[in-house]
Amino acid sequence: MSEFNFKGFFLVVFSLIFGHFVSGQAKESGPVIKDYGKVWEVENTDFKTDQTKTYKAVFDIMNSPEDSSQLNASIETAARFLNMHAQNGVPVEHLKVALVVHNKASKDVITSEAYTTKYGTDNPNEQLIKDLIGAGAQVIFCGQSSASRGFPKDELIEGVQLSLSAMTALIQLQDDNYRLIKF
Repeated sequence: MSEFNFKGFFLVVFSLIFGHFVSGQAKESGPVIKDYGKVWEVENTDFKTDQTKTYKAVFDIMNSPEDSSQLNASIETAARFLNMHAQNGVPVEHLKVALVVHNKASKDVITSEAYTTKYGTDNPNEQLIKDLIGAGAQVIFCGQSSASRGFPKDELIEGVQLSLSAMTALIQLQDDNYRLIKF
């Protein structure tokens, strides 16, 4: 059995606790997506955020947690994008967001009713997706994933758009000057 590293453990715990009190910072969500997408306040940046620019981002969402009861952090990244820019003075009308969902993330765009039938629990992503759509984000689901993975259009959360393929949607959005975010 390996020896427990008390010094390393103490340093990690100390920095987590003490660092929070020293910085006085806490992650906050909103103002665009109220219950998701918490971000840190960042002050005194050297590379300034252009508050007059229109930011067009497309998020390639292909992975999902194995645990069906967990929120998909990749989807929440879109909420973080909206919140952090709005918190820092970029007008909401200058934030254009699209999510292209496919592969393992296919299950994340179906209604809780359909999700419960397949996984025995409500879809933990449903409210986040509804909030994103309500904030003007496009959520686009790959038609190829729909067919191959057994998630028909009538099981999709209201407002999720079905496309021919994720590849097609990604190309079209990038042709419209959306910048690909892949993480």
